[in-house]
Parts: sequence; C-alpha cells; structure tokens
Amino acid sequence: MRTDLIEDLKSQLKNEADSGKHALYQTLPIILQEVLGNVDYTPGSRFEVQRLDFMKKIVDLSHCDVIDIGCNLGFFSFSAISAEASHVTSIEGNYEHAKFVEKSIDVLSLQEKMEIINCYFDFRSFSDKYDVGFLLNVLHHVGDDYGDKTLNLGSIKDNILRELNGMAPYCHRLLFQLGFNWRGNKGFPLFEKGSKKEMIEFIEQGTNGYWKVKEIGVAIRSYKNDVVYEKVNADNVKRDDSLGEFLNRPIFLLESKCF
Repeated sequence: MRTDLIEDLKSQLKNEADSGKHALYQTLPIILQEVLGNVDYTPGSRFEVQRLDFMKKIVDLSHCDVIDIGCNLGFFSFSAISAEASHVTSIEGNYEHAKFVEKSIDVLSLQEKMEIINCYFDFRSFSDKYDVGFLLNVLHHVGDDYGDKTLNLGSIKDNILRELNGMAPYCHRLLFQLGFNWRGNKGFPLFEKGSKKEMIEFIEQGTNGYWKVKEIGVAIRSYKNDVVYEKVNADNVKRDDSLGEFLNRPIFLLESKCF
C-alpha cells in the first residue's frame, strides 16, 4: 500500500474546507477510514450512513454495474463496492474531489472495479447502461453548478424532469433525491409549501411513462432521538421542520419503464 498516496489523501482532507462550494460535504466511506486512520477532517453531517442503510434495504447492489453522479468524495461509490457491486463509475465535476477519489481508488487497489470521471455530467450524452444509479441531491443545482446558466425558476422544474426522464433508457433502477430549493437557495423554492407531499406528487406525475416509483423513504427521529429512514406513510410524510430542509428530502427508488 502506497504510503505517499495515503499522506496525500490526509493532506487533502486537512485542506478540504478550501475546495469549493460543496466542501466538507460527505463523511468518508468505511473502507477508506480503515486505511487512513485518524484524519483531520470534520464534515457537516448529511446522514450518509443512515441514508445508505435505508437504500441497502430497498435495493441489492451486489453484482450490479453502478453509476454515481455527483459523487463528491465517493461515500456512496465506495460503499457500493463494499456492498459487492461489480463495477462503479463515479462522476464528479469538482477537480479536487475527483482527484481525491482517484487517489483513493489507487490506495484501495480498486482500479479494476472503479473509475472516476472528472466532469459535470451531461445528461444529454448518456449512453452506457447501468443496473443501479445514484443521483442524490444534484438536479436542483442545474443552471448553477452545471448546465444552462440562462435557466430561471420558471423553467427549472421542467428541466429537472427532462434530465431525470432522459436517464430512464440507460439506468434500470435509480436512487434519487432532490432539494426543495433551486441552487440550495431558500429564495428560490421549487414547491409552494416546501412539503414532502408536493415533491412526491411532482416526481410521480412528472416521471409517469418513464419511471415507476418503487419505494419512498423519509427521515424520522426514533424513540432514541436517532435519525433513521423508513418507508413513507401517512404520518411521516408530513413536513417536519424540526428535522431541517435536508432531512425532509425523500429518498426515491425509481425503476425504469424502458427496460
């Protein structure tokens, strides 16, 4: 195992706060934590472990060809490998984050099972087919981090659906999340009431003909006050402001109608 790469990774994590808009965004995958040991890195929590726990209950990643669009530091990509995915293609537009994933692949000797592509994904040029995709909290950044900079709030929801539906011929199952605000800005809400019901109806109606909504998960506080995700029901579908905007975002498992 190359100690120089390990030290490079540790150094990059130490300086992660300077890496751009989505810095300090993801926790590290367990297989990388085990190699790096103690590191000077304290990301803000996006409840990656809890989200992954729910996802693994609703989709089997073993022996799957997986794509992770907007992979950041690779938590879900490397976790898919740990879940015995056959191959993972990771897409990341941030150069520093893509280099981190590339070095991590080398450190973990996963070159035959993983690849990282440093680009902002062009949904119009999708060509390869995948068993499972991760598209988590990406599409509400269109016109900001990537895509057409002339988009406005009036056209953004149509654009989101066009890109989401455009993936249906190429991805059999898709784990999907969407933010409630365009660009992550509270001044540009995508839904009038900011409710889970509005988002669920938007996805169900807007993807009809392309995707079937197989499962929906939402976050709750357990009796131990821990965050857990469970299947949506009449009680947990209600907006819960105590959880904050991020934890109100549902997790969708979509199954393509094009396969």
